Parts: sequence; structure tokens; C-alpha cells
Amino acid sequence: MKLHFIDTGYFYADGGAMFGAIPKTAWQRRYPCNKSNACILAMRSALFVVDDRIILIDTGAGDKHLKQLSYYKFFDLKDLGEELQKLGYTCEQVTDVVLTHLHFDHCGYSTIKNKEDGKLSAAFPNAKYWVSRSQWDNFNHPNALEKDSYFTENMQAVADAGLLHLLDTDTFIYPEIELRIYDGHTAGQLAPYLQMPERTVVFAGDVIPLAASVSPEWISAYDTNPVISYNEKIRMLDEAASERQALVFCHDAYTKMALVKSVGNFFKPIAL
Repeated sequence: MKLHFIDTGYFYADGGAMFGAIPKTAWQRRYPCNKSNACILAMRSALFVVDDRIILIDTGAGDKHLKQLSYYKFFDLKDLGEELQKLGYTCEQVTDVVLTHLHFDHCGYSTIKNKEDGKLSAAFPNAKYWVSRSQWDNFNHPNALEKDSYFTENMQAVADAGLLHLLDTDTFIYPEIELRIYDGHTAGQLAPYLQMPERTVVFAGDVIPLAASVSPEWISAYDTNPVISYNEKIRMLDEAASERQALVFCHDAYTKMALVKSVGNFFKPIAL
């Protein structure tokens, strides 16, 4: 059993957007920004290898839409296929791709463009791509707040190839990996729970994107339903604190993973 983290690249996001109603005087003590109020965010993927399953969680932004997304000033982008090769695996060996949700920064490398004819194909041709049904419906019929975060090119070739597998409820796709559904940030976000020998590791996705976001009220302006986000964060945090689960922060450029501790009505990250 092995767990690898792959930072597929970085981008800038407005600190006010990342922390919503929390004033800058508070959040800048926990997460740095530049003079333009922009915070560096990571795009963290994970590779979980157990028995004969090679499971990739999220795929970063890829490189198909960098012009349209120039506002985010992507930098240090990595080719996910090359990063897998460094770990001793190929794209063809990946058995499962778990997409927490279908915003561009989480699923962009799910498809790749052929350099000769420009046609799109699934980047992991032998894998099952796991997405919640409610997120897939939202992707195909996006609301006004999310429509600019979805690109058909990131997923249509996957669906056309018959590789898309939709989940309606929390599901174990293997004895050591459970996919749980969380709403709030977007409809039907999947949070993988990885049963490691020493502890359960939770890939928190955009339920809790940063170590600073552990405070339940610190909710991003990108979350479409903030009250639901609050309740879902509490649900995740209560179990993580009581069971000593480790949370992986997919966007934190400085802290990859931490335990959490309950202190009264608050939570705080504890370094591993």
C-alpha cells in the first residue's frame, strides 16, 4: 500500500474570494498573500496504490484552457503523465480516476489532446472515472455561479469512451477506499477516505481546501451554498478529530496534510 502526492501546478486566487466573509486582517495571519491580495494555491493530486489497484485522485488543470483561464496566472505546471512515470507508473496502468468534482482545476488532465490531429481522448484509457451523479448533472446543466468553472472538453471524451461511472451514494470502490458525497462547495463533491495501516487519510477536496479553512465559518466565496458547506465541514471535522484521521488539503501550497483537534466549538490543524 502506497500513497503519493503530486502537486500538478500552482495558481493565484484572490484572498477575499478564498475566505469569503472573513476579513483580511484575520485570514492573512494564517495564509500569505501578495500586494494584490492574491494567494498561491496548489493543485494537489494523490496516487493511492493498493494490491492491483492504481487509483488517481484529481488531475489538476491540465493545459487545454490556459488562455481562457489566464486570470489565475498558472505556474510550475506539471505533466501528470510524466509525474506518474517518475513514480514508476504509466497512464495506461491507472485503474481508477476519482474526481472530487469537475471544476477546471480538479479534472483538466482527465482528457488530453492528440498532437497530430487535435482530437481529445481519455488520458487514462483503462481506468474507471468516478464522479457523483449530482456533480455530473451539474456539469452538464451548470448554475450561473459555476458555469465558467466547467469545460466540456475535460470530460466528454471520457463519457464517450464509456469510462464514466456515476455514484448516487457513499460507496466503497475497493475495501480500502470509500468515496463519500459532500455538498456545499458544489453539488455532489466526492471525498475519498483511504484506509491506511496507521490511520484513515481523507482527501478533503474543496470541502476543506486549506489548513486555514479548518475553521468551520471560514467558507470560500466560491462555495455555492455556504450554509450547507458549514454543516458539511462540521460533519467531516467531527469525525476527523474523534478518529484522528488525517486531512489532505488539495489547495494549500504550504501544508499538505494534518490532523485536526477539537477545541471547544473550534477546530485547529495539528501537524503530523
